[in-house]
Amino acid sequence: MTILVTGATGRVGRQVVQQLVKRGADVRVLVRDTSKASFPASVEVVQGDLLDIDSLRTAFTGVNTLFLLNAVAGDEFTQALIALNIARESGVERVVYLSVIHSDHFVNVPHFAVKFGAERMIERMGFSATILRPAYFIDNELMIKDVILNHGVYPMPIGSKGVAMVDARDIAEVAAIELIRREQAPGKLPIETINLVGPDTLTGSDVAAIWSDVLGRPVAYGGDDPTGFEQNLANFLPKWMAYEMRLMAERYVSDGMIPQVGDVERLTRILGRPLHSYRNFATEIATSA
Repeated sequence: MTILVTGATGRVGRQVVQQLVKRGADVRVLVRDTSKASFPASVEVVQGDLLDIDSLRTAFTGVNTLFLLNAVAGDEFTQALIALNIARESGVERVVYLSVIHSDHFVNVPHFAVKFGAERMIERMGFSATILRPAYFIDNELMIKDVILNHGVYPMPIGSKGVAMVDARDIAEVAAIELIRREQAPGKLPIETINLVGPDTLTGSDVAAIWSDVLGRPVAYGGDDPTGFEQNLANFLPKWMAYEMRLMAERYVSDGMIPQVGDVERLTRILGRPLHSYRNFATEIATSA
């Protein structure tokens, strides 16, 4: 049977496809823009999106397992529920869903609440599912690397509680492992939730210190006030999304994104290797700068 991957042209989805192909899986992708669909020849491409019922029905034909990734959007919840309904209608039984850590706690942040709602629907609809809950993506830092390199400031307001930033490569590999595990299972497996975290829980000051070390010059933490963060995002994102990101940053400051006991060990066991660290990421950026 075939594994369907949504969000396949994004930074996580593309790597999920690569990991699945590497493991010999039959893969189909649903993509909005086929010009971005540069996948191995064995990957079947269906054009459409999560609100296009006809393309969804085409994409789900002959599929047994779904990787559901839908990005932050004003209609994100509608997209998720339609996809889940068409999946069930098409006989899909097995799902790996990319949610977010603390989705059940950060309920004032819209996309956290949306993802928690989708988690509940997956459970209520009777899917055999793995819920993946990643923390803040290390790869998000690519958007602010110029501020760090050129101005000596780490501008993300992540606070002093700590955030266990996770590398997209680790997210994608765990997703692929879980997709194949469910795809190959002889029967229905129980729902499992896996927190996807990095090996270190870092504060804003910790991250600034890492950058100072790898660059060999001072980098200051910009502080906990998210006002400037929101204003900067509003220059290139819709204002509602910039505000939503501000709400998320406020929860970083008030609560952090802290793993549960055993999360790092569990991921290391699943992957059979150490997790990618923030220091390694910063070193790669500094070396290539």
